[in-house]
Amino acid sequence: MKLKKKIKLLVACDGRAASGKTTAAKLISKKYHLHFLSSGLLYRYISYKLLLKNKLLNKNIYIKKIIKKITLNKLKNKNLFKENVTRYAAEIAKSKKIRKLLGKYQKKFSKQNHVCIEGRDIGNVICPNADVKIFFKCNLRVRTKRRWKEYKKNNLTLTLREVKKALKTRDYSDINRKHSPLRVPKDSIVIDTSKLSKKQTLGKISNIIEKKLLLKYGRNYKAK
Repeated sequence: MKLKKKIKLLVACDGRAASGKTTAAKLISKKYHLHFLSSGLLYRYISYKLLLKNKLLNKNIYIKKIIKKITLNKLKNKNLFKENVTRYAAEIAKSKKIRKLLGKYQKKFSKQNHVCIEGRDIGNVICPNADVKIFFKCNLRVRTKRRWKEYKKNNLTLTLREVKKALKTRDYSDINRKHSPLRVPKDSIVIDTSKLSKKQTLGKISNIIEKKLLLKYGRNYKAK
């Protein structure tokens, strides 16, 4: 379904690691032809670039240069899912300076008419005025299996136990970090994906989005 050019739709998707938010956000973006951005990939990209230059005299200047040159194609690099990159991404996500710099990038991206951004501080910090805010939750067992399958696709040989431990560590870090901790936005709709298929998840979110569009624009929001 393509939306009319003048229609404004900003969807913010938040949730813990492997809660299904990225998959759902991609499905939403494909269905409604939205510009899609995964904020987690931004932190992974900065992490990857910093690890390549492990002896920098001034990281802040280098980070600013990296961010200016970020493109969606650069965020498709499979190296962003390496274990060391993943660990370091969680560390730099605690930095107020880095969050502020990447926040500017994300806010600029959100100014387009049809947008979906997913991450861990989108509804509260990056897009507090989003048209639709969704917070994804899922039990740890299901999340562990999902993340383990992701790692297998990228040829990473981690055990389920190691993946579970990593998710617990990341959860603690996200919830307890000083700057922009993971919180459920007050006006968001919570969706538990533990027992939902991709099709069921997309169906739920589609209903939420189309009710919002109908309320805001009437029945005249679809492009012919």
